Amino acid sequence: MEQQTVFERIYAVVRRIPAGKVASYRQVAWLAGNPRWARVVGYALHRNPNPDTIPCHRVVTKDGRVAPGFAFGGAQIQIQFLEQEGIGFSDGHVIMSQYQWQCTPDQLK
Repeated sequence: MEQQTVFERIYAVVRRIPAGKVASYRQVAWLAGNPRWARVVGYALHRNPNPDTIPCHRVVTKDGRVAPGFAFGGAQIQIQFLEQEGIGFSDGHVIMSQYQWQCTPDQLK
């Protein structure tokens, strides 16, 4: 069986985040196999080869902030994508208690 690269593992997790939910960078890293990969997640998403199938706009900071340098048009575009999916904001942050995706590594198998 072929081994997935770190980026492929990250993209596989991000593809599973359902519309109307978000995940933090660290959460994606943890689900991809290593919670220390949070910065790698950011780098991978910035290099997203297929934003139509890898919804990187659904990844935010642990406190719900969007990426100031969102790779596909800036923070306002990321906010727009999230709002179109019904995600709510308070003081410019995603309401994580309501919209954070609840998933464990076992659920991804």
